[in-house]
Amino acid sequence: MILSDKRILEEMEKGTIKIVPYDRQDLGSNSYDVHLGKILATYDAEVLDAKAHNTISHFEIPDEGFVLLPHAFYLGVTEEYTETHAHVPFLEGKSSTGRLGIDIHATAGKGDVGFCGNWTLEISVKQPVRIYKGMPIGQLIYFPVDGEIEVKYNQKGNAKYSGQPNRPVESMMWKNKF
Repeated sequence: MILSDKRILEEMEKGTIKIVPYDRQDLGSNSYDVHLGKILATYDAEVLDAKAHNTISHFEIPDEGFVLLPHAFYLGVTEEYTETHAHVPFLEGKSSTGRLGIDIHATAGKGDVGFCGNWTLEISVKQPVRIYKGMPIGQLIYFPVDGEIEVKYNQKGNAKYSGQPNRPVESMMWKNKF
């Protein structure tokens, strides 16, 4: 079951869902459109190591846009800061984004109850495409949770992505023990 527009608004009034900035025009019948933030990042190394802290370089998308290239991998960020305290948020690409050949996440479309922050996007493209800060990039949908949550994501001591800032965050896989 996915929350409807009315249920999203009710949950926002209760404080269990927070979206900043919020614009009523971005609320669909069962989703909320999010926008591309002004900062992108790329990894510094050509070969990434899952056990190492792979660093990234940030840059701002210019007003005239930025051309994403195939065979490159970019980290982006949503303009919107979100909090979800009683539902499971999912971030999916918009159909208009997909029809430009833009994938906004490699695998991480699901958030956890208690996620608070801007969403880091894992962006790749099928062919060169010019993108712009502030463009609609994806949509959030919310699922109710069956049962009580013992520990919300933002309360976990090992939550690697809690409180994500309004700039892309690199992989924290290196913090895992394996």
